[in-house]
Amino acid sequence: MCGIMGYVGNKPATPILLDGLRRLEYRGYDSAGIAVIDRNGTLAVRKSVGKLRALEEQIQGEPPKGLMGVGHTRWATHGKPTTENAHPHTDCTGKVVVIHNGIIENYPALKQDLVARGHRFTSQTDTETLAHLLEEHLNEGDSLETGFRAALAHLRGASALIAMRRDEPDKVVAARLGNAGGIVVGYGKNEMFLASDLPALLPYTRQIAFLANREMAVVTAKGVAYYDLEGNPQHKLTQTIALDPAAATKGGYKHFMLKEIMEQPQAIANVMSGRVSFDPPGIHIDDLPFSDEAIRRFKRVVLVGMGSSFYAATLGRTYFEQLVQIPAEVENASEFRHREAWLNPETLMISVGQSGETVDTLGAMEEAQAKGVRQITICNVEGSQATRIADGTVYIRAGLEVGVASTKCMTNSVLALFLLAAHFGKVRGTVDADQMQTMVAELSHLPALLGGVLERDEEYHKLANHFHRFRDFLFLGRGPSYTVALEGALKLKEVSYIHAEAYPAGEMKHGPIALIDDNMPVVAIAPLDSTYEKMVSNVSEVKARDGIVLAVVSEGDPAIAELADFAIHVPRTHPLLTPLLLIAPLQLLAYHIAVRRGCDVDQPRNLAKTVTVE
Repeated sequence: MCGIMGYVGNKPATPILLDGLRRLEYRGYDSAGIAVIDRNGTLAVRKSVGKLRALEEQIQGEPPKGLMGVGHTRWATHGKPTTENAHPHTDCTGKVVVIHNGIIENYPALKQDLVARGHRFTSQTDTETLAHLLEEHLNEGDSLETGFRAALAHLRGASALIAMRRDEPDKVVAARLGNAGGIVVGYGKNEMFLASDLPALLPYTRQIAFLANREMAVVTAKGVAYYDLEGNPQHKLTQTIALDPAAATKGGYKHFMLKEIMEQPQAIANVMSGRVSFDPPGIHIDDLPFSDEAIRRFKRVVLVGMGSSFYAATLGRTYFEQLVQIPAEVENASEFRHREAWLNPETLMISVGQSGETVDTLGAMEEAQAKGVRQITICNVEGSQATRIADGTVYIRAGLEVGVASTKCMTNSVLALFLLAAHFGKVRGTVDADQMQTMVAELSHLPALLGGVLERDEEYHKLANHFHRFRDFLFLGRGPSYTVALEGALKLKEVSYIHAEAYPAGEMKHGPIALIDDNMPVVAIAPLDSTYEKMVSNVSEVKARDGIVLAVVSEGDPAIAELADFAIHVPRTHPLLTPLLLIAPLQLLAYHIAVRRGCDVDQPRNLAKTVTVE
């Protein structure tokens, strides 16, 4: 969720860049930087570690001069938070400047080839590979936009990218690959703006346009030209943003819920920032107050949560059992606090929340605290009560979530639990180097894979046109997919007011099968995993009773997609990460059904974002 700001026009760029980055601070970051080019082609780059005020203090009294520039706030993904790794990055010649949000999945191979061709890298980031690729194409005589397009053809992964060149001091180019990170273009009078989110632009313009996947913009003070990545001109209509601040912060989406669903590829990249090392492969949770020896002494884990956080905790139980090989239990926080749970100093409690203020979860944490139990909380809000009770916090870094029904916070909580379990497994010796390398490789692809799932939004819209008329739904799954089924049923209940229940598919013959007819759609969560053959049998049983089946299956599914009436296909990934790709389609299905039924998806009736009373 890094911040991007760009400007080209007739005013000093530095104050505008800093102001834009300041308005994007809510996204979180660990370093900041700006680059400014003046009309003579002189380039000034200023970078610092820490908050934006450190950068402002560095340039105070001697701000870079120029009418064009870019700025960036960074969460570390490749390389630690250092001045060298902060954006912007330059090439060997010092003529090219790039900034970037997202993950360049194939950067190790690209870097190896570039180094072999004589390029000198000054950072550990994936972003710097773009600067050197662009340098090569510009050395062949390409214009900035032509070289940029050619350089992008080498990249894999979901990214938002911006570049400038000293030799063309009136032009900025930007592009979007996939859905991890957006680019907003702002229109002014003899000036143009670029940003990763609307709040940075609102003081300067209300006329904006959004880059779509595989689109690029060539921006000068006089205007902007749009192209696809094959170089074909694109016509793009501008939008006028309302003065209403709430409408403006929806970023062009009709509802906050849809915006927050679509933000998930960037949000999960944010969870990984500074915690996942892609080269060399590793997962580190460095800010926990536990020594390695203390982590090895734990003999049992108890996870607690409420609502979607409870379901995230349920997946966390699977992660700790499989990656840490330690007994793990999951408890509904409201039930846990009203019974005499057996706890001792060798037990670790992990609470999962979003606000860190949910009363039942806090009550469970206080019970554990009174018994001397060490605690970690998974939370989105710094300084919340949960973070004050717990010994350590793993922040999920989802950013502001306005919609009452949790979407990106749920997804980020699941991924945070996976990273925590992998870290524990590494420390305890239950995750070896080969396993770690496999998991990290899959994590590098995850934002792009999730972005691909979300790109098919029209598919879910069509499904909603068919399913919105039903009054009852049954969700089925096995193993981790049962937890996904629970979350899917909850989302549908929350926002569409349709009665929906989830069951383990093996439980179907023990009662729920009596409900199945042509008025009871069944949503079967059936990826290609160890339970797949049993799910084939379950779907066959539903179809034999005239049930309507919507199956969520893996790409390349050999059987269930043929049996089902409707199918949603998701990419294959590491089995423990598959739930992150299965949850998103159910969020979009619930959203579109609710909109089709005329429901208030952002503020469903009778619900509140944080439950602070019993």
